[in-house]
Amino acid sequence: MFHPTSASQPKNSYELVGRRIKELIAAPGVKNKMALVVSRRKDENPEAWHQVIRDIEETSGVSIERLSDGTVRIGWRKYCD
Repeated sequence: MFHPTSASQPKNSYELVGRRIKELIAAPGVKNKMALVVSRRKDENPEAWHQVIRDIEETSGVSIERLSDGTVRIGWRKYCD
C-alpha cells in the first residue's frame, strides 16, 4: 500500500495529504470495507493532492475511481477484483 515519507513530522503538503489518507484507510471498519471515498480538503494544496492520488493509483492492488463530484474512491484487494 502507498506509504508517504516516513519522517516523524510531515515536512510538506504532499506528506500531510498522504498521512491523512493513510490514517483514513487504517481506521477501524474501513480496512474491512476495502474501499474509501475521500476528497481534498480546502486547506490542502491541490498539486499535492493530485500527486498523492497519482502515486496511490500506481500502487499494485489499488484502484482509483474519480467521481463526478471531485471525490475519489480508493479500493484495494477484493474491491479491485
